[in-house]
Amino acid sequence: SPALYPTSPRSPLPATECLMSVFFLVSFRELLLSVALGQVLSLLLCGIGLTSKYLSEDFHANTPVFQSFLNYILLFLVYTTTLAVRQGEENLLAILKRRWWKYMILGIIDIEANYLVVKAYQYTTLTSVQLLDCFVIPVVILLSWFFLLVRYKAVHFIGIVVCILGMGCMAGADVLVGRQQEAGESLDTFLIGDLLVLGGATLYGISNVCEEYIVRNMSRVEFLGMIGLFGSFFSGIQLAIMEHKELLKVPWDWQIGLLYVGFSACMFGLYSFMPVVIKKTSATAVNLSLLTADLYSLFCGLFLFNYKVNLIDYLFCSQPSCTSSSDALFFLFIAVLTNG
Repeated sequence: SPALYPTSPRSPLPATECLMSVFFLVSFRELLLSVALGQVLSLLLCGIGLTSKYLSEDFHANTPVFQSFLNYILLFLVYTTTLAVRQGEENLLAILKRRWWKYMILGIIDIEANYLVVKAYQYTTLTSVQLLDCFVIPVVILLSWFFLLVRYKAVHFIGIVVCILGMGCMAGADVLVGRQQEAGESLDTFLIGDLLVLGGATLYGISNVCEEYIVRNMSRVEFLGMIGLFGSFFSGIQLAIMEHKELLKVPWDWQIGLLYVGFSACMFGLYSFMPVVIKKTSATAVNLSLLTADLYSLFCGLFLFNYKVNLIDYLFCSQPSCTSSSDALFFLFIAVLTNG
């Protein structure tokens, strides 16, 4: 009968549609997870900036090398010791024999990237550091293109333009407004801070691309263990040379101690968590998602540091590039969908 022997060519479609629906739900769940993980990184980055700004502005504790040194010591204690107790080719000594000089160079790059960005908080505002730090995105995209052989589509390059426009708006606002709300500070001081951020962002871009290659081809623990080893060694040397006198000047009390603990916890969380997100997405997508840290930093600046927004700021923020949170989420969606 017709009921027992269906002849309609449409009969297989429900099963196909069901599989497509399942695939879409799984992909959408992965997408939401990637966005959520990126926002955790953004909050950690905002916490790093917030504690650094409090230390340098309220307590005059200008110790960028010491702050990074604490993080590298934590990485050493957790991940380098993990490598040390492993057996076989993944053992610490076996890794050092094969590629110690590569990790040494990467460790120095990472140390100086942290030093430049944390140092910039002494010269410029929290929001400026977070906004100008987006320069890491075009650096990561260019390095991924040439060294990781990643090929991007038009929407990714639109994202680069948006980031550069936002960076240009921030720098232009610094020049035109002259940071009048910061009484007694010269424009040259803020320009130094901006240049420090751009230099640190360039080094961060190099470090992030190397990190993506390592976590995809070796392991997350290897990357963090080697960074902890060489980072603690070379930052310790830099600390002894450059900041031993600054440490003696710090007015130590429980508040300062708590800020150092908060900074170290946020930095350690960022370092530990970022390779996981990079492996699920890419270094480019991670740095796009970190743009939302600008929004969190803006709220912190308004409510905690009493930053003021004047007419020129509103004019600049009328540009599309100032909607960093929505732009970041949009381009992160595209990056995840097109690159997996």
